[in-house]
Amino acid sequence: MGNRGMEELIPAVNRLHEALSSAGQSCCLHLPQIAVVGEQSAGKSSVLENFVGRDFLPRGSGIVTRRPLILQLLNSDKEYGEFFHCKGKKFTDFDEIRQEIETETIRLTGSNKGISPVPITLKIYSPHVLNLTLVDLPGITKMPVGDQPADIEYQIRDMIMQYICKENCLILAVTPANTDLANSDALKLAKDVDPQGQRTIGVITKLDLMDKGTDAKEILENRLLPLRRGYIGVVNRSQKDIDGKKNIMAALTSERNFFLSHPAYKHMAERMGTPYLQRTLNQQLTNHIRDALPAFRNHLHSQLLALNKEAEEYKKFSPDDATRRTKTLLQLVQRLAVDFEKLIEGSGDKVDMVNLSGGARINKIFHERFPSELVMIESDETKLRQEINYAIRNIHGVRTGLFTPDMAFEAIVKKQISNLKAPCIKFIDMVNQELITTVYQCIEKLSAFPQLREETERIVITEIREQENKCREQVLLLIDIQLAYINTKHEDFIGFTNSQQGNNQSNMNSSGQNARNQGSAFRPNRIVIHKGWLTISNIGIMRGGAKEFWFILSTESLSWYKDEEEKEKKYMLPLENLKLKDVGKGFMSSKFVFAIFNTELRNVYKGYRCLELACNSQEELDSWKASLLRAGVYPEKIAVNEQESTDPQLERQVETIRNLVDSYMSIIYKTMRDLMPKTIMHLMINNVKEFISSELLPQLYALGECSALMDEAPEQRQRREEVLRKHSALKEALTVIGEISTSTFTTPLPPPVDSSWIQHLSSGQPKNSVTAGRPVIRAHAPPAPRTSPAGSNSSSRGLQQLAAQRHRVTACVPRRQPPAIPGVK
Repeated sequence: MGNRGMEELIPAVNRLHEALSSAGQSCCLHLPQIAVVGEQSAGKSSVLENFVGRDFLPRGSGIVTRRPLILQLLNSDKEYGEFFHCKGKKFTDFDEIRQEIETETIRLTGSNKGISPVPITLKIYSPHVLNLTLVDLPGITKMPVGDQPADIEYQIRDMIMQYICKENCLILAVTPANTDLANSDALKLAKDVDPQGQRTIGVITKLDLMDKGTDAKEILENRLLPLRRGYIGVVNRSQKDIDGKKNIMAALTSERNFFLSHPAYKHMAERMGTPYLQRTLNQQLTNHIRDALPAFRNHLHSQLLALNKEAEEYKKFSPDDATRRTKTLLQLVQRLAVDFEKLIEGSGDKVDMVNLSGGARINKIFHERFPSELVMIESDETKLRQEINYAIRNIHGVRTGLFTPDMAFEAIVKKQISNLKAPCIKFIDMVNQELITTVYQCIEKLSAFPQLREETERIVITEIREQENKCREQVLLLIDIQLAYINTKHEDFIGFTNSQQGNNQSNMNSSGQNARNQGSAFRPNRIVIHKGWLTISNIGIMRGGAKEFWFILSTESLSWYKDEEEKEKKYMLPLENLKLKDVGKGFMSSKFVFAIFNTELRNVYKGYRCLELACNSQEELDSWKASLLRAGVYPEKIAVNEQESTDPQLERQVETIRNLVDSYMSIIYKTMRDLMPKTIMHLMINNVKEFISSELLPQLYALGECSALMDEAPEQRQRREEVLRKHSALKEALTVIGEISTSTFTTPLPPPVDSSWIQHLSSGQPKNSVTAGRPVIRAHAPPAPRTSPAGSNSSSRGLQQLAAQRHRVTACVPRRQPPAIPGVK
């Protein structure tokens, strides 16, 4: 039993559904609905039953289908039915399904021929069907009977329109052979929504009931009243056959014998009957599937490509193969070493476009954060001069010194060198933290093996800590070496003589100015040092308030623009005589603020002596400060309290030692700025890289638990199985699609035909009519046809009318707009 034409596609489509279901995918080859439209007693239900291959719809005279029946066919190993209103209940007896349809219809519409647009949804699971939706609609009627409203015709038309308006709906326009085809309401409705006839198939029923000597040969040959897709004739079971329990297979045999033996139809018997109708619909489904295949194939192929790399890696790992586990361990450790080295040394592949990481952040610590920390040490001018003053006086004791004591210079220098320990240790800690962060970033790829990740993390972090301690000891040793001997013969040291000459020639301010000029003499021309967004926060509300600009710091100036395009320059501030100072956060402010000002008390911007600049993070603040230091803009030095001492000779000695300390410490700072990155690079970074590449694997092997190390995490095992299953399913689905492409073909759409003989339905509203002596207002619906309906048993008169229709010209009637489409599953 079943639709044999449909069964040709079932295996391939089932394989496709199964493959995609196992991959957690849904098949998006949504097959069309098939709506059966026609007048009462036209044989719609019989056509539908023949299509399904089961006898399950209510039978009787007059209007039997009084609610839309949405029949969802679902392919399954077992055959049974389920109703939406009886969820969970399975109907295995199709007689019970018929009874339930009748009961549910009566429940909502009553037993006296009432109708309702509320559909009955029935799912039939069967191994003989494709996933498809069929819609059995109430027959079009003219006169109300029983409890039917006066505008029954128009309500039914609107009900039908709600389904056939859908572009994904094939329309079976069913017309009995013993009626006037030119006035077929089914064809008129179909033309309203499908004017090109691309999805309308004419079905002629009751060919066996035509008067003797008459036939529908010219219509079925599509010569009289043609349709683009033509007509298919069928012979359904009569009421006598149904009452006598004649099964569908026997009815199909009788139908075939009828066409083979009838003199008007035997030459086209192969193109008639229910099996041919099934094959025609099956071909439309094939066309639909083939049209959807290219986009669907591309979608699956892109998913397959995205999984290929991961699937290949998972295939190399076998949890039950000790050799594979060991090989995977080796590969993971090697990849960890490569990834760590790439993050430290830099790499062109998979570059992070959002944040600095690894070596780039360490480089920033080397050349921005550490120099900034060193400058902050020498910025407390008042304290330094006070220390020099006390040192000189304590060395002289009760005596009055005539000469500047070199012991004071050495004591102050040693104290300044000792102050280097804190920023150097902080420098090591910052690099250490970046190394650990980089290691965590690399180890994250071992999360599939929790124990391996844990042991690798422990071993590598322990090694980093050990190298940190060695580096710390080495740096402290460097500082102790500097403390051990103060080399006043260094070629860059100015010495006592030059220092005293400088004091005699100019005061401290002029000396500072010369130093700045001397520094700027070696400054390269217009080299951009830093770019970024800053907010000028101290502009008054009357002048527009705080605004954000795009700042560019070069070796010569600080400029700002309206935006990053750098087209509209707002201002350019020369760096000469500029100093830097800290500004505390404002009340309820989240910004980090610093300020620049002119040492000669000039305005730096319009009417402002000071320019307060704000950024969003401490990291940005430190970066801008370090960049300003590179450009020669140093922190302000607090003026000396002149009331501390009034001895001119002592002041000259303080100034002399101050200059000497400046000169010597500049040598120390330069040395430390050079040696610290080298020391850390050698003792920490290079040693850790070497350890990961050569020592990590032996230490993991030394644990003696290699098998346990490679135990997968439960979620990783699930992920691996899922990826492999999905990868295999996608390959299987693509294979099935290829088979469908090669084993099926697309039939071209027939050329257009002149279907002007079908009268369009008028868009006007029906007027009030009088029924049973009282006026009735009809609902919004298509109007009644302008031609009177033919009698159901006047077959010869109907055929004469069909012949006359060939040359008849119909009036041009505006088409109605289809009603809104309901959400039908």
